[in-house]
Amino acid sequence: MINWHEEVLSRKDELLEDLFNLLRIESTKDLDSKTEGRPMGEKIGEALEYILEKAKQNGFRTKNLAGYAGYAEYGSSNAGDPIGILCHVDVVPATGEWTSPPFEPAIRDGKIYARGAIDDKGPSMAAFYAMKIVKESGLALSKNVRIIFGTDEESGMNCMKYYSEVEGMPTSGFAPDANFPIINAEKGQITVKLSLPNTNTDYVEKMELLSFHAGNRVNMVPERATAAIIGFNESLMKDFEEFCSISNVKSDISYKENTAELTLYGISAHAMEPHKGVNAATTLARFLQSYTFQAQASKFICFLADLHKDFEGKSLGISYSDDITGPLTVNPGILYFEGKGEAFLQINARIPVTTDYETTKEKLKVLVDQKGFILSELRESQPHYVDPSTPIIKGLKRAYEEETNQKARLLSTGGATYARFMKQGVAFGACFPGKEMTAHEKDEYIEIEDLLRATAIYARAIYELAK
Repeated sequence: MINWHEEVLSRKDELLEDLFNLLRIESTKDLDSKTEGRPMGEKIGEALEYILEKAKQNGFRTKNLAGYAGYAEYGSSNAGDPIGILCHVDVVPATGEWTSPPFEPAIRDGKIYARGAIDDKGPSMAAFYAMKIVKESGLALSKNVRIIFGTDEESGMNCMKYYSEVEGMPTSGFAPDANFPIINAEKGQITVKLSLPNTNTDYVEKMELLSFHAGNRVNMVPERATAAIIGFNESLMKDFEEFCSISNVKSDISYKENTAELTLYGISAHAMEPHKGVNAATTLARFLQSYTFQAQASKFICFLADLHKDFEGKSLGISYSDDITGPLTVNPGILYFEGKGEAFLQINARIPVTTDYETTKEKLKVLVDQKGFILSELRESQPHYVDPSTPIIKGLKRAYEEETNQKARLLSTGGATYARFMKQGVAFGACFPGKEMTAHEKDEYIEIEDLLRATAIYARAIYELAK
């Protein structure tokens, strides 16, 4: 039998070089730079074309689907429904103060630091090299293996919707975009915009909230919030500094004419685990709620302050938990207030697999109506669950246990991966048990040894599923 780990080690330098080249591409969604063939923006298009060109050079059949997605395939061209491996080349913005530039990958203490190192360029390259190793081994397969590279995983997954319509999705496979061992249950999601009508005509309060801004992605905990206030006094400034000191958060105060700008810095985290971050917006609102502003501003701030550390949606009336995926979680991700303009917040809720969606949506609507907000732009995705007895789970269990000598437990997640696009799709790595998951955080990294271990597991799994 092939020693998969030794095969990986013999290609280590080549794997790291290809991964570093991919990590250097700042592939965040940028519709301002989109073109025909690069619908998610110039850099995401560049990343997709890079990995497809590498696949072509290594003898795989490749196809670029109008820049929305692409695939690399190995096996007989008429072998029927392939084993799917669903990856993505887009990344979230690299916010925060990084130790080294986020798109200049750096190695420190055996770790590769870069945006996309663990989500999802590192695992994607591991899967690509795994398929390369299986191909170069010459072992006979009875099924095709197709790695599908998406471009919009972080902001809507329109790439996989397009792929499904044009090509048809494989029935079974895995997404290397979460945790080992095997995730067979993913929460659903509800994302909504809550707008507050501006009913004020004249402001009579001594202090006026001119603006409040925080967050740029609903699936990330906002790490920076800024409020501009006119008519402030020195007492407010001193109280703010004291509040931030007690709350153990960083802050800035700047002045322009008769306006003070308060900035509070939290800690970013993935929306599926909001408790791991510090929401700068709700923290700042918590401070501001003790002050009197114009009516619309006070209503906005008080609503936001009620969400502070309410990770399970109790203040929204939608808390729920089940034994499969745990509690519902809520992340206020984008917050926007202009005193004489628009005021809204966008919320992302991760929903347990047994949740009654219609009841949850109705409860949310009733609550926000009572608070004077208008609910709109509701988007939802259903939860995903794969029965433990399916062949894909049995095959991945064997591969993981034989390669690691560890038990392959079944897990659930609040994250949404491409696995949900396959009827029998599961998330499979690449973050190992007991290791820190730094997706969407500053100083994101993957340990080199873990990258190599994951590649060996994926190679064994590909052979196990397709032999």
